[in-house]
Amino acid sequence: MPDRISLPHGADAVPARSWWGWGDPGQALPDAECAELAALVPGAAGTALPVPSIASLELPPVRVSAPRTLAHLVSGAPAVRAGHTYGKAFRDVVRALRGDLAAAPDLVAFPREERDVVDLLDWASGADVAVIPYGAGSSVVGGVEYRAGSHSGVLSMDLSGMGRVLEIDRVSRSARIQAGALGPVLEAQLRPHGLTLRHFPQSFAFSTLGGWLATRAGGHYATLHTHIDDLTAALRVVTPAGVSESLRLPGSGAGPSPDRLFLGSEGTLGIITEAWMRLQDRPAHKASASVVFDRFPAAVDAVRAIAQSGLHPANCRLLDPGEAALSGVAGGGGSVLVLGVESAHRPVDGRLAELVALARDHGGSPAESAPAAGDSAAETWRSAFLRMPYVRDGLARMSVISETFETACTWDRFPELYEAVHRDVGAAVRAATGAEPIINCRFTHVYPDGPAPYFTVIAPGRRGSEVSMWDAVKAAAMRTLGEHRATVTHHHAVGRDHRPGYDRQRPEPFALALRAAKQALDPAGILNPGVLFDPAG
Repeated sequence: MPDRISLPHGADAVPARSWWGWGDPGQALPDAECAELAALVPGAAGTALPVPSIASLELPPVRVSAPRTLAHLVSGAPAVRAGHTYGKAFRDVVRALRGDLAAAPDLVAFPREERDVVDLLDWASGADVAVIPYGAGSSVVGGVEYRAGSHSGVLSMDLSGMGRVLEIDRVSRSARIQAGALGPVLEAQLRPHGLTLRHFPQSFAFSTLGGWLATRAGGHYATLHTHIDDLTAALRVVTPAGVSESLRLPGSGAGPSPDRLFLGSEGTLGIITEAWMRLQDRPAHKASASVVFDRFPAAVDAVRAIAQSGLHPANCRLLDPGEAALSGVAGGGGSVLVLGVESAHRPVDGRLAELVALARDHGGSPAESAPAAGDSAAETWRSAFLRMPYVRDGLARMSVISETFETACTWDRFPELYEAVHRDVGAAVRAATGAEPIINCRFTHVYPDGPAPYFTVIAPGRRGSEVSMWDAVKAAAMRTLGEHRATVTHHHAVGRDHRPGYDRQRPEPFALALRAAKQALDPAGILNPGVLFDPAG
């Protein structure tokens, strides 16, 4: 198939994945379905951009070669280089569809053990070869794209060959796991032991433990254990200056946490090779419900009450009217709250009833008394949630601008932020595209002190100008978030696309400390240059 890549060197646990777009190439939307989607966006293009065959791609020449002792670990095959050029942001997909692969790495490495990572970094440091750590390439913020432009070569280091659960401590419910483990592969190895990491981001099937750790990914739980940070007990990280291995403990007050230095460091300080992760018994009891609200502000108040109740639902997703309609969960202008609870030890129906009662106290109507929502609202939302990246790719083929950005703010600031996104980002979309945008919002995670809103912006673009239009919308979103003291990202990471907003959000003394850590750990400046801060010099 022209849109698949197959990974060499025994990376057999990695499924075939699209080189140009999201996930499983067999799930990509056919041309007819792309056209049907575009018909819902007035002004969209009438024909789908074709997907180039790998044979038709013009890749830049390979500038470097690995030493003989490492040659068995690397590949310069066009299909492999093409599949490691970009992540999966809208601008990445559009450029791939255009055949623009100027940023392709010279080589892709597939280490099989930590010694290989050490040897590859030693060679790259001495040869001035930039190293881009690569889990499964699902970054939507430019996290795996080389843009620095000054190194003699670029090596993408794919950790997918290091995907084993190495050790399980059943008594303490933890496991030592290699960083290249894909979500399904990791869970399959834990299942026979009755354990689970229970971390399910939208990219679960196409992302790795190391990627989750390096980007501080958000997962399954909408409350309490929301980030991978909460599940991390210890890290082992290879840096050009040496190997850092923290001590596995339930907690410690011994100075600044070494793990916190590398969590969210996005591969610019070191390459995470292993982690001890806190596990859970697999849930045996689950229950879910959906609640419809006529007024979105009342729904927000209900979610705040739930987040502050101490009941800790596993799922607490609030969809505004536009998002509910787009997901097929509800029509008629209603907002929908999807609730879920689970436990490994005891029934959860009572806890779910308490949560539904809180929602009802704020004007919500449970699904059984609200036919518009339907009893299957939770499953309908889940199916739409998993399908959405493929829909985004289909819209991209029709030159429809599709931007998603997620944030977090305190409860008192959310109403004003919600209005500002519709007003200010909407104005930027109209200026860039000349069209009226669709702007929807949902809560992905909620905390006692605030929500994590996730915004979707859709508008028709001009063929050939999609990337510049998307950039304008992204810049407007970053400005709006900063003006309203909301974070530039809640769980997508900084990468290169969010750098302007992160530079404004990050305290300058902390920036100085990060740059000093970079200089100490990576004196040659080869590790993922350009994420978090500019390369030295």
